Amino acid sequence: MREVSLTCFLFVGCWGIQFTDTVEMNAWAGSPPSSKSTRAAGDAERGRAVFNGKGVCHYCHGIDGNKNLRPQLAADTATLISQLNPPPVDLRNPEALHLKSDKQRARAIREGHPGTGMFPDTTMTDQELIDTLAYLALLRREGSLNGR
Repeated sequence: MREVSLTCFLFVGCWGIQFTDTVEMNAWAGSPPSSKSTRAAGDAERGRAVFNGKGVCHYCHGIDGNKNLRPQLAADTATLISQLNPPPVDLRNPEALHLKSDKQRARAIREGHPGTGMFPDTTMTDQELIDTLAYLALLRREGSLNGR
């Protein structure tokens, strides 16, 4: 039964597969900003909608990044998430975050995060990924302001 649940959970994360050129995304994420940048701006509010919806990030990281506020999930899915080792990181605690750049974060979202239970998300468009990165930046700032 656990295998079926895990398969279903992973299937949700891989729904609607869209492959993005990782080299292109890394070039974007690692490029320095300029006043006339052609780089698309991230919209944190749209990123929040992706985080709490299509991206299913909230399954493990909590609604709006609140680690202790997870959505109502099937019991077996919730059990699998609670058994992740290491547990999902608190995205509102900048001190706990291992990925220090948007380039690293973009790669982890697209390809999964080695050594953790985070699986690749290939469903996000490039703009949704950019918006999600903007939302993650907002969560880090809020965490810093709240003394985390």
